[in-house]
Amino acid sequence: MPDTTGASYAAAGVDIEAGDRAVELMKEWVKKTRRPEVLGGLGGFAGLFDASALKNYERPLLASATDGVGTKVDIARQLGVYDTIGHDLVAMVMDDIVVCGAEPLFMTDYICVGKVHPERVAAIVKGIAEGCVLAGCALVGGETAEHPGLLGKDDFDVAGAGTGVVEADRLLGPDRIRTGDAVIAMASSGLHSNGYSLVRHVLLNEGGLSLDAHLDGLGRTLGEELLEPTKIYSLDCLALLRTAEVHAFSHVTGGGLAANLARVIPDGLHAVVDRSTWTPGAVFDLVGRTGKVERLELEKTLNMGVGMIAVVPEESTDVALTALADRGVDAWVAGKITDRGEHTTGAELVGDYAA
Repeated sequence: MPDTTGASYAAAGVDIEAGDRAVELMKEWVKKTRRPEVLGGLGGFAGLFDASALKNYERPLLASATDGVGTKVDIARQLGVYDTIGHDLVAMVMDDIVVCGAEPLFMTDYICVGKVHPERVAAIVKGIAEGCVLAGCALVGGETAEHPGLLGKDDFDVAGAGTGVVEADRLLGPDRIRTGDAVIAMASSGLHSNGYSLVRHVLLNEGGLSLDAHLDGLGRTLGEELLEPTKIYSLDCLALLRTAEVHAFSHVTGGGLAANLARVIPDGLHAVVDRSTWTPGAVFDLVGRTGKVERLELEKTLNMGVGMIAVVPEESTDVALTALADRGVDAWVAGKITDRGEHTTGAELVGDYAA
């Protein structure tokens, strides 16, 4: 007898029941991110946020950003550790939003998998929810998509979008920066979530290193170092704004410190950052030595130990550093703002890193 069984979604590789179970498992974590302005619960077609809360603003400006975490997800996949990558996602989105002085309000996520493993998806969402708590925002919804045939059964990717709000007359940016301002660097927690295509190629492919390897200087396995979550600076930056005068922030992501700092430097001015004011962590030297990567190439790709920059008036430096120290943020004066003169770029690194 011929097979008369018709095609089905399940036969094509999509497991709706597994998706439903993943939603149930993630609900408790999403609930932890709830803000008073959030209406309804997880499971609706859209997340709801009560915008009447913005009536307290004279002229509220909404700030939005979207991002992912790049090929760092492959490290999580290889290690089978899924509950930290969400921190990276929140950091990449919300630390972009806070750069203009905006308070993070809410976020949505998108998780794409080759096969839905409910506990694995729930672990990813757990990390996102924990990151949202650290950023002070609500996780109001998201989407989990199963793509069999396009992704392997253990493959996945994550992305997210967020929204924040800032009073128009408190908007930070290039127009506030003045000659003589201080450039304050805030330490990164490691590689963060940029440059992993280079890092993976150099350390794992060319270098043949194992993620289980214990290497000098790291104090833990290579895999643990590479999976260290991106630091979330949002609440630290907002606290700094309440304490000291701040002219601009710069989130150090893809492109490195100089290129990202240059994005907030106005025409006619120049940021000079002195490498001798800090020592990059051991992982940056490891990537450079293993791959014989030139310093300028490293600096164009990795954060080199600085994850966020604040540009403040010189007279606000001490107050700013104290405020950050009170929140446990390792920060220091790394440079200053000068006239651009003959410089063709808005920012540059000078000197040599401290030993």
